[in-house]
Amino acid sequence: MKSLIQDKKLKALLKKIPALANAGSVTVLGGGLTNLNYRVETPTGIYVMRWSGDTTALLGINRENERGNTIKAFEAGVGAAVIDALPEENVLVISWIEAQTLHTGDFQSKPALIPRVAQALKKLHAGPAFQGDFHFPSIRKKYLQTVLNNHYFLPHLYLTMEPAIIELEKILASDPEVPVPCNNDLLAENFMDDGKKIWIIDYEYAGQNEASFEIGNLASEIGLSAQQLVTLCDTYWGQHRPSKIARAMAWAMIARYGWVMWASIQEAVSNIDFDFRAWGARKWNSVLPDLQGSQYENLIKTLKASTHE
Repeated sequence: MKSLIQDKKLKALLKKIPALANAGSVTVLGGGLTNLNYRVETPTGIYVMRWSGDTTALLGINRENERGNTIKAFEAGVGAAVIDALPEENVLVISWIEAQTLHTGDFQSKPALIPRVAQALKKLHAGPAFQGDFHFPSIRKKYLQTVLNNHYFLPHLYLTMEPAIIELEKILASDPEVPVPCNNDLLAENFMDDGKKIWIIDYEYAGQNEASFEIGNLASEIGLSAQQLVTLCDTYWGQHRPSKIARAMAWAMIARYGWVMWASIQEAVSNIDFDFRAWGARKWNSVLPDLQGSQYENLIKTLKASTHE
């Protein structure tokens, strides 16, 4: 892979960061949808430099919180160490983790991953409290308002289905869980496995939130089956709790619905070469049948029956 060490903008940034000043090689790491990630090799070690654009404020990303929460995730024992940061340039430098980045298919081919991930989540959630709150119902409403105000892409029936989402949110809000430090953006690629330990990376959206949101959003992002979600919940909570499974399922629906608007915003403002329209369409085509079918009605009944359980 060709090194980018001669790129003028990158060289200027590297000179500002003592740990990277003598970099011998800089290569692109894939996967970032809101930032560019680079592997930086130096005589004293290997680091990851995350370089973000200026438009991420539209997505509810607070870079100061990201930096602080990355530090706290390291203290919890699941995240990489923060080496340095250039706040004005939206640059964060973290330690390199020698581990395998996970992908969605890994969770289907390696069933033992799910209990291990559940334990990693418990470790993160039991760690130091995060800076800021992540209240997804409020965030998804801001996303929607941004899309409407700027006439960005809005799928057919999107607004028609919002009352169904609001009903779920009202039921969940009537009996909230105690907030814990959550990553809130757990794609498969935000987990790394070194064979002994599951690491969790990327704390752009991190903040205090319900554990059930974290679980439901994770299940949605990596396409867990209903039985796999049960395994994840049972391992996390240490027992079989149908009310927690239903709560995670509800958050999974709300999350898929809300992230569709995230994709519409990104399609309009991001400089990253990625098909955000198709990404959002997959979310929408997944959640729409769930909201229109019997699964939704059954979920409402289960949630109402288990409220204040």
